[in-house]
Amino acid sequence: MKYVGFFFSLTLTLLVAVGLSINLAGLPPLVGVFDPFRGVWQNTYSEDRNPQESLELEGLTAPVEVSYDAHLVPHLFAENETDLFRAQGYVTAAHRLWQMEFQVRAAEGRLSEVVGEMALPYDREMRRKGLAFGAETKLAFLERTDPELIALMQAYAEGVNAYITQLDPGKLPIEYKLLDYRPEPWSPYKSLVFLMNMAETLSGDSDFAYTNFRNLFGESWMQNLFPEYPEGVVPVVSKERWGFRAGSPRPPRLSYPDSDLISKALPGKEPGYGSNNWAVSGSKTASGNPILANDPHLALNLPSLWYAIQLSTPEFSVKGGSLPGALGVVIGFNEHMAWGLTNADRDVKDWYKITFKGSSRKEYLYNGQWIQSTTRLETIGIKGQSDYIDTVIYTHYGPVVYDKNFMTEKKPVDFALKWTAFEPSNEQRTFIQLNKGRNHADFLEAISSYVAPAQNFAFAAADGDIAMAVQGKFPIKWRGQGKYLMDGSNPDFEWKGWIPDAHQLREMNPERGFVQSANQHSASDNYPYYVFADAYEYHRNRRIDQRLSEMEDITVEHMMELQVDNFDMHASETLPFLLESLDSSHYTAPNLKWIEKLQAWEYQANPDLAAPALFTSWWRHLESELYGSWDSKGLPIVYPAKYVLSSLLQTAPAAPWFDNPATEEQETATHWVNAGFEAMIQEMEAREVLPDSLNWATYKGTVIAHLIPNFRSFSKKDLPVGGGRNIVNATSDDWGPGWRMVVEMGEPIQAYGVYPGGQSGNPGSRFYANLVGKWASGEYLRIDLRTASDREGILFKTTFKPD
Repeated sequence: MKYVGFFFSLTLTLLVAVGLSINLAGLPPLVGVFDPFRGVWQNTYSEDRNPQESLELEGLTAPVEVSYDAHLVPHLFAENETDLFRAQGYVTAAHRLWQMEFQVRAAEGRLSEVVGEMALPYDREMRRKGLAFGAETKLAFLERTDPELIALMQAYAEGVNAYITQLDPGKLPIEYKLLDYRPEPWSPYKSLVFLMNMAETLSGDSDFAYTNFRNLFGESWMQNLFPEYPEGVVPVVSKERWGFRAGSPRPPRLSYPDSDLISKALPGKEPGYGSNNWAVSGSKTASGNPILANDPHLALNLPSLWYAIQLSTPEFSVKGGSLPGALGVVIGFNEHMAWGLTNADRDVKDWYKITFKGSSRKEYLYNGQWIQSTTRLETIGIKGQSDYIDTVIYTHYGPVVYDKNFMTEKKPVDFALKWTAFEPSNEQRTFIQLNKGRNHADFLEAISSYVAPAQNFAFAAADGDIAMAVQGKFPIKWRGQGKYLMDGSNPDFEWKGWIPDAHQLREMNPERGFVQSANQHSASDNYPYYVFADAYEYHRNRRIDQRLSEMEDITVEHMMELQVDNFDMHASETLPFLLESLDSSHYTAPNLKWIEKLQAWEYQANPDLAAPALFTSWWRHLESELYGSWDSKGLPIVYPAKYVLSSLLQTAPAAPWFDNPATEEQETATHWVNAGFEAMIQEMEAREVLPDSLNWATYKGTVIAHLIPNFRSFSKKDLPVGGGRNIVNATSDDWGPGWRMVVEMGEPIQAYGVYPGGQSGNPGSRFYANLVGKWASGEYLRIDLRTASDREGILFKTTFKPD
């Protein structure tokens, strides 16, 4: 009962939080919540001991043994893949059922069913973006082309459902009790919805904001403030010769549609989502073995996005980070190879302005003809209210997401989405094949079925090979295509086919001894195809490239140190100029205490330092003051990358974008540097902090929040971590490295990993967030492959037996 006092206060806090966010009619019956036999009291347990040493699992053909280590990481040993994935479904649901279901509900646009009308706008957008439609398309494709995979996905689903069927109401995850609903059966379709949601999270576009900016400020500003290939870029793959000639077609002569009606900011990819990965060859390591490192950056949530697991059959044994809801290990290693992923930012979402014939929208104009559209009625259940029926029109491009009925302030416009994620694909097969891969050829074969979201796959093998592959299904575009809203009636705006697999970006065993990616440009600027994205990274990747170029006799410890590297390259390239440009009038006694902190800074964004907070504040205010002077007429626009703005401040200080048209003076870069400094001083005074009490960790305020933000008692906040945006240790206020892994492919393999959470999804368990402290301090767990006979460090074992 040691958790009871903690859980009592937790429950009261949660009920208040729920009351603040949901209509009272939607609250769970309090009698049920506090029922001593089925209520929240029953969730005050930890999984230290297994009440069942063996249990029957319907559908198994042979026993499956599961060993849980001291951190509750399960190691599954099965005789075949079908049994393996059936048991994986059961084990994952046992620890993460609510998370699995909630994430899929969100992607399907079904949150209103459990939280009420407040979620209706979100649900409508998810329905209109077609995530469920895309999952249905993929399911039909897999049923036709890969029945073996469907059978494995069905086994996983049946494992999940077996857990749901036997679930004691008292042990129902607490979120179900507080929101007063019950889990639904799992299915292969739900796994595909989950994968579609990952594609949505990692596929960005700013077509509307780019369109507005060009219309407001002209092509010259666009070219200078948003160069498609800035000087100093370090691409993922660079070659002097590509070995093929085919490439992007010439841009046709055309006119973009009138777009002055885009007056509302439309949601895009969350800023900062990215990742780091790299692989170094044995020529640069102390042991002579390749080493691979990966740390994907996504939202920091509890339960954690990642679930550590080992999956073993007589044919293979794989370990790493899985995603609850998907089969296999997504990022990990086996006896022969290791792999890691980062987001390959590419523009694979395009928007088309549709011209319909009449208000019924049954036909739309295309190439001088009227083409028939289709209609999909979306019925959205709302807790405590009648269903909401939304009509979504589909064109040959894809769904009309934004129209007079949604997000355009009732203006008569229709914007359709074309997205590679709607294409038939088999990402689930990719991960299963990677789990079993033995060499580089297997690696390439595994990723060949992968479409979206585009990823940079890093690879290292026990045979010594290292490689990088930029993988996805990429449309062939003429230069500039897809950057702005396009005319859906003109076929010249259509994609021109797909980049052939033989022309994809690949690199193997480069002379420099390493490969690396961190969401930067995919290819050098001589790549024959047009490559564009709206949010490339310009600092993390250069820092990683710099350090790997310098390092020799590399060990796994060196790779761990690099993953938590706090050096702020943006500050190192910008702060000296800011200080040089500071007007002498600012060097007053009250200000000197802040200036001296910045002058003494060595650009390490460590949690206990004041300087990172001061520089961040200065830069943010500089941007805010400058951009506030641009007359955007209230329209959403894009803003330059830090890398570009920092360069322009120093190389083009008298450029027109630095002049404020609202004043008679001619402002230059120096004006905005000083305006930002003044605002920074004002912020520090308002915060009532002193230089010795200000620290980066508190200023940044990193939080690992529960998936439902109002459930604050289930979150971890004010974590003492450094790093930040555009830093290798990319830990911001609410996103960062959700899984860190370093693997040396020697004999034996040495593997290390950690993530900011725990294996259990139950906030009452000691395994809910037990790894947060280690993650925050840069520590790692040893995560080597285990055998079925290993006994050391085992918490308990369970044997699944055929029914």
